[in-house]
Amino acid sequence: MTQFYQRTVAKAITATGIGLHSGKKVTLTLMPAEPDTGIVFERTDLGAFVPMNAHLVQDTMMSSNLVQGEARIGTVEHLLSAVAAFGLDNLIIQVDAAEIPIMDGSAAPFLYLIDQAGIVEQTSLKKFIKITKPVKVQDDDKWACLEPYDDGFLMDFEIDFNHAAIAATCQTTRLDFNTANFATEVGQARTFGFLKDLEYLKKNNLALGGSLDNAVVLDDDSVVNEGGLRYPNEFVRHKMLDAVGDLYVIGHPLLAKFSAYKSGHAVNNALIRAVLADPSSFEIVTFCDKDDCPIVYVDAI
Repeated sequence: MTQFYQRTVAKAITATGIGLHSGKKVTLTLMPAEPDTGIVFERTDLGAFVPMNAHLVQDTMMSSNLVQGEARIGTVEHLLSAVAAFGLDNLIIQVDAAEIPIMDGSAAPFLYLIDQAGIVEQTSLKKFIKITKPVKVQDDDKWACLEPYDDGFLMDFEIDFNHAAIAATCQTTRLDFNTANFATEVGQARTFGFLKDLEYLKKNNLALGGSLDNAVVLDDDSVVNEGGLRYPNEFVRHKMLDAVGDLYVIGHPLLAKFSAYKSGHAVNNALIRAVLADPSSFEIVTFCDKDDCPIVYVDAI
């Protein structure tokens, strides 16, 4: 019988990219962390540490952004979705600017980075948050819900965009979450935006790093990118990718069914805050036998 222990990266690994909003170079380093450390961000330019915490998500405009005092860590969701896919419990994420680099707009570069660093199991049992009763939040017609589910982490997501290119694709998708499924089914799905909005944002010194290299861009009726889409329904798959990262901010992997309609960063964060506000809605569980865990992660070293 093999117990299921916490996980971190085997070695430090560094990558560089540009910030979506600043357009400036950002250096990112993933560092191993001791058991029960959790996921902690370090602003190396400020000497400040910001823990991954649902209540520190203070800005959800266009991305999930952690804010503690003067320290801000922006656009954390793509990286955290990759962290969730590998089941990392403890990690120091060093960054020398106010945002995580956008890379290609998906989780794929971060999946590659973690894979290159390797995974090690530690000495404390891995903890999961098991949802024990339904929790739902709603904002106008947008909503998200977590329900009890005994077979792992199942995700159902639906979007509804009144745009010809998006409406022409399937706007619903399902993911039975584990490392392999995430990597192949949603990991390469890029963020997307509209050309008219991008021009406005840049005029207001926002999205200065946004380009066809790191987003699917749409004009009035079509996809502008020369290579088209990576998945036939890349739009809804990216929204699910975002949700994986947004929900991981709760602090541990979820054992639940997640359903959502038009949910974004704000609604996703409201959902995990609602769970944490009601201790009767969840319990912390561990697995003495790894084979009993319904989520499959890539083998550790």
